Amino acid sequence: MSHRDYALTRQPSPERRPAPPPTQHRRRGVPTLPLALSALLVLFLVLPVLALLLRGLNAQFLPTLLGPVVLDALRISLLTTGCTMLLTVLLGTPVAWLLARYDFPGKTALDTLLDLPIVLPPVVAGVGLLLAFGRNGLLGAPLELAGISVAFSFAAVVMAQLFVAAPFYLRTAKAGFMSVDRDVEDAARTDGADRWTVFRYITWPLAFTFLLEGLVLTWARALGEFGATILFAGSLQGKTRTITLAIYSALESDLAPALVLSSVMVLVAFTVLAVVRRLGRTETSR
Repeated sequence: MSHRDYALTRQPSPERRPAPPPTQHRRRGVPTLPLALSALLVLFLVLPVLALLLRGLNAQFLPTLLGPVVLDALRISLLTTGCTMLLTVLLGTPVAWLLARYDFPGKTALDTLLDLPIVLPPVVAGVGLLLAFGRNGLLGAPLELAGISVAFSFAAVVMAQLFVAAPFYLRTAKAGFMSVDRDVEDAARTDGADRWTVFRYITWPLAFTFLLEGLVLTWARALGEFGATILFAGSLQGKTRTITLAIYSALESDLAPALVLSSVMVLVAFTVLAVVRRLGRTETSR
């Protein structure tokens, strides 16, 4: 066999030739049209926020913040949203747990009805609350006979906030309870733990991140409520006028409190979003 024939026999067949190394993806420039459209949307969303902060965070911010109009609005908002969160946890947690753990007739319809306030216009919610609890509402007359007047009171503010904000907690809490491994709970029951002990020491801690995220969203939604509150509770300074109602009222007379309260709402909203995203990343990394 000649050297030429030997070399030909030693060459690898086409099927056995090693595959060429994968080519590196070349960096491509960002397409112009998507970049321009994205820039327009970002500018549109960011510019009003910057305008509020530039006008509101000025030398008069602190004196205006300490004024009676702003302090009353902050006090009412903090008190009402605090009551709303407490009622949401006490009333919403059992509902979310039942929806997450049990199947029963009408569950889908009930779940849909509980989510309805999320997509319902707040003004419509206010009308519904008036028709249900107002002086001439379904329960208004019996409450009046008992000496209880709900509409245009502190309680009306809490009820309006609870109606529009509690569904956010229900959705998140239900997802949290569904994420808990049932085998862990069953193992605790096998060891002799009763239902309350299992819920307190296993279910609640494992779902706590979801519950906290839902509570933060509920507080933010309650803090920003306007439509249902102004219809059902009115706008009485020192009694029912929350931050959003104070901003609306100040626009008709003195712009300074409106700017200060708007800046406060922007900072609060940014903080809430940061907390929620932080909780989401924490849950994802677990």
